[in-house]
Amino acid sequence: MTLPLLEVSDLTVEFATRNGIVRAIDSISLSVAKGEILGVVGESGSGKSVTSYAVMRILDRAGNILNGHAVYGGMDLATMPETDVAELRGREISMIFQNPRTALNPIRKVGHQIEDVLRAHAQAAGANLRTAAVDALKQVRIANPEQRYHSYPFELSGGMCQRIVIAIALACRPQLLIADEPTTGLDVTTQKAIMDLVVDLAHERNMGALLITHDLGLASAYCDRIVVMQDGKVVDSGATDTLFANPGHPYTERLIRATPRRDSRLSDLLPEPPADAEPNRREATATLADTATGAPLLEVSGLVKTYPTGSASPLSFMDSVKRRLARTEPETFRAVDDIGFTVRAGESIGLVGESGCGKSTTSSMVSRLIDKTEGEIIFDGVDIGAVPAKDFARHRLRSAIQMVFQDPTESLNPRFTAFQSRAEAVARQVGLPANLLTRFPHQLSGGQKARVGIARAIALHPKLLILDEPTSALDVSVQAVVLNLLADLRQEMAISYIFVSHDLNVVRLLCDRVIVMNTGRIVEEGSSEKILSDPKMAYTQSLVAAIPHFRTDAAA
Repeated sequence: MTLPLLEVSDLTVEFATRNGIVRAIDSISLSVAKGEILGVVGESGSGKSVTSYAVMRILDRAGNILNGHAVYGGMDLATMPETDVAELRGREISMIFQNPRTALNPIRKVGHQIEDVLRAHAQAAGANLRTAAVDALKQVRIANPEQRYHSYPFELSGGMCQRIVIAIALACRPQLLIADEPTTGLDVTTQKAIMDLVVDLAHERNMGALLITHDLGLASAYCDRIVVMQDGKVVDSGATDTLFANPGHPYTERLIRATPRRDSRLSDLLPEPPADAEPNRREATATLADTATGAPLLEVSGLVKTYPTGSASPLSFMDSVKRRLARTEPETFRAVDDIGFTVRAGESIGLVGESGCGKSTTSSMVSRLIDKTEGEIIFDGVDIGAVPAKDFARHRLRSAIQMVFQDPTESLNPRFTAFQSRAEAVARQVGLPANLLTRFPHQLSGGQKARVGIARAIALHPKLLILDEPTSALDVSVQAVVLNLLADLRQEMAISYIFVSHDLNVVRLLCDRVIVMNTGRIVEEGSSEKILSDPKMAYTQSLVAAIPHFRTDAAA
């Protein structure tokens, strides 16, 4: 019998906190073979990431491996000296972290960051360093790798930064790759490209991989086996197809139920209520379209947003000097290129497309956070696009257009309690318990912070709510509750939604119509069901084809 590449047995990790000792993982066991991709799934706080940090021996100072083993190549990572583990990290075992921008040094060129790893593990030296770094960029399918070698992280998209992180992780050709939520926040086509790359490299190099994710559709599409964690324990495990077809634990069933699928309704995502519970009032999906009226609330026409063209080349400064001396105008690109659409009162539209397609720029112009270059934005009969963004805060229609941002942690004031951010009546409306109103954002869970963000947005009874990826970082069960909440609020308050998202299954559940954007233009538009079940344009077809599904759904 072939020995596992990594075998974790009875591993227990505790953290010292102000409130005493907290056991983060409790006697867990799992294994990864060469060439295998093992998925570790579960909600926030289940112990997924702590497990990977314990294996890598990168727990913070409050963390302690109490007992158990993590054996790699006959060596117990849990007990070996730190100096020996440091030799293995990067060379034998590498990790892809969740947020690529925080994993990269913002003031160091990406090519040099790859060289740092190669130099540290004696994989290349001198004149060979640059060649090896460029080769590493080629391995992860970076376009124009010689030019990107000179780029800084802030000059690259999220998907490109994630490829750089993967290039760094794979530069020394490790035998074990640990990927911690490597695709959170990426659009579906970039997510597919990243995961296809990881799978291809795992098979080419006979490399084992540990994929940590809360996305069960992603795990189903790419993993050979699945381990399900809850409250620091492994509660279910098995071959992917078998586990998802016949889950052995109620928690696994709950996660599967909460994951949007091609035939899901919003109410389907919620747990079954107890037999003696009051009738569930959430049947919003059956009547979503009924809330829209014929009157146009928002009319956008000829909308354009241009920016000066940047360059990642080391000559960009000299180029700018030459342009000034020649008194020539800087080149520009159109982030949004002559688009138009309408939103009716009470209607919900989805704005979808890959990163950089212009959907967030569009929503920022409509919400009057940035100024347009050309075009009209008529809201409630008023051309609000003619009002400079800096002056719109004092406009009478400011309260009628509100926004819910992607990251509730960054969008909430850390010094304000939930009560100070929201009126108590509004908090009750979004299901935020009264005992949480005196807490600060860092004392709330992701789902609770999402509710505070929504409560803040609806407090002024807006007519239009712009939601920018409001559930992308949430666990599937929390996402289900938030989506049902949004559907309920739309019915109760007759709010119109512009829902910006890369999750097309979620868009189908919440939106009447879908607008598909690519390179600043609208390429397809129509009803959600029509666009997502029978797309006409090749670009939309590629987006739909990239949606990860449970394998049992793939043939549907």
